[in-house]
Amino acid sequence: QVQLVESGGGLVQPGGSLRLSCAASGTIFSINAMGWYRQAPGKQRELVAAITSGGSTNYIDSVKGRFTISRDNAKNTVYLQMNSLKPEDTAVYYCNAQIRDTWNPTWSDYWGQGTQVTVSS
Repeated sequence: QVQLVESGGGLVQPGGSLRLSCAASGTIFSINAMGWYRQAPGKQRELVAAITSGGSTNYIDSVKGRFTISRDNAKNTVYLQMNSLKPEDTAVYYCNAQIRDTWNPTWSDYWGQGTQVTVSS
């Protein structure tokens, strides 16, 4: 079994920073792409940033220059550094990873439980 556990959300003032972490654990054979999604009230879930196993990254336009995604392959962990936060960044943030576990030769999508990020004065 595989689990993704997130941490690092909270309440921050506009212009502030937060760092999200997501650690994968369990019977992991290999991890491919990892990413962060977010869902604001009344809106669809959207991909915020993604990173491949080789370290290539992509971001939605609204966070370019403010957010940075990174990963530590030795720790099976992905991070999202969020700077210059805006009220419109308020959402539940979910991590996602494409994982092959030890007992299943196919790739599967796994999700974290979500962490609330609120940007407000």
